[in-house]
Amino acid sequence: MKFGIISDTHITNSNDEKLFLLINQLKKVFNDVDEIIHAGDICEDFFLNDIKEIAPVRCVRGNLDKIKDLEIFTHFTVGRYNIGVIHILPDNLEEFVKKYNLDILIFGHTHQPLIKGTEFNVLLLNPGSPTKPKAPLEKPGFRKPVARPSIITLSIDEDDILSTFIINLKI
Repeated sequence: MKFGIISDTHITNSNDEKLFLLINQLKKVFNDVDEIIHAGDICEDFFLNDIKEIAPVRCVRGNLDKIKDLEIFTHFTVGRYNIGVIHILPDNLEEFVKKYNLDILIFGHTHQPLIKGTEFNVLLLNPGSPTKPKAPLEKPGFRKPVARPSIITLSIDEDDILSTFIINLKI
């Protein structure tokens, strides 16, 4: 199973040139995904409909979404992995992931890409934002980070081997 993961698109204008560029790049990068996961702040129905033409979409509500009937949290299983999707990380993350028995938690809101394991054995994935990226936090000894439009792909093969990649877009 392969997922295209996106968040914080904040698309509000159907005539925006960025929308055209984004859809075209998503068609290329997500051309072989089984499903697209949108971790909130999609904002308007028309963009959700556009990405549904690429692949089936699982989407949660972000704090700025105007789309009705989106859940705040969803979870599902692929192979041996229990995967959750939420827009904003809960205050007590460890308690939350234990409550739902999660192995992977996909989230958005920060506009900063992240692939990180936790001390309680949960993989956190944040695709950043393809339209309003923020640079990751600066770390001593490294160059100053640059904000880049980003998404993530997540693959889980028949042996439950997981691979995930941050992909920078050109928008």
